[in-house]
Amino acid sequence: MKEKILYISDLDGTLLKNDVALSDFTVNTINSLIKKGMLFSFATARSRYTSSELTSRLGINTPVIIYNGTFVCNIKTGKRLISNNFSKDDAQKILDRLLKNGVHPMIHAFLEDKEKYLFNEKMMSEAMADFQSKRKTDERRTPIDVYEIEPYDVFYFTCIDEEEKLYPLFLEFKDEFQCLYTKDIYSGDYWLEILPNRATKASAVRELKGLLECDKVICFGDGTNDIAMFQEADEAYAVSNAHSELKKYATSVIDSNENDGVANWLLKNY
Repeated sequence: MKEKILYISDLDGTLLKNDVALSDFTVNTINSLIKKGMLFSFATARSRYTSSELTSRLGINTPVIIYNGTFVCNIKTGKRLISNNFSKDDAQKILDRLLKNGVHPMIHAFLEDKEKYLFNEKMMSEAMADFQSKRKTDERRTPIDVYEIEPYDVFYFTCIDEEEKLYPLFLEFKDEFQCLYTKDIYSGDYWLEILPNRATKASAVRELKGLLECDKVICFGDGTNDIAMFQEADEAYAVSNAHSELKKYATSVIDSNENDGVANWLLKNY
């Protein structure tokens, strides 16, 4: 019997080109292989809102992994198949520690099953203000004057600020929660993202593999936040533009995102 294989790709820096778009070649290749029966999904730090916009031309019919493994969901309907949220106590504790250190986060949460992100327009950093200025039509956008955790089911904190503020907080939080400290590949700004402890790309890949009853997972990535996913997968391929640390965990290195590395590999190997 033929192996049932799930193919999972990161988006930014991997499947997407540097202009944050999918090439026609990648779209046509992946769609033609999906029609032939390929199970294809993606695992991204992005929300469903932005990832669905960027991947709208792909005929993906398998669940996808968003917010770095916080959710596994149906990309079309938004139905969450696997969810991870903070407890109220943990969310409040994180917020208090961030504010005490002068960092004003973007808080991702659900209110009556509607996704929101909360931010304080008067107190946010210059980098956060720049990020928000590009998202004024985002339906989740919720400016606030006072932070209040209680009504919300919080699942993610995003901090965009100065390196000297964020790195000590990363060191403080990393043993207690899932933390991602990165320099954004587009803006060059420093980001600290804080997730519930059980939320990782690796755990989401493992659960999605079981959900779809697959025998094997093959994944593609470019960043250090893909390391755990690479360790979980049966085969893992780093694009040539990937972080040098990720390449240590790769089965092999393939062509870059700019040269449609993932699509070319799938075309040759599916």
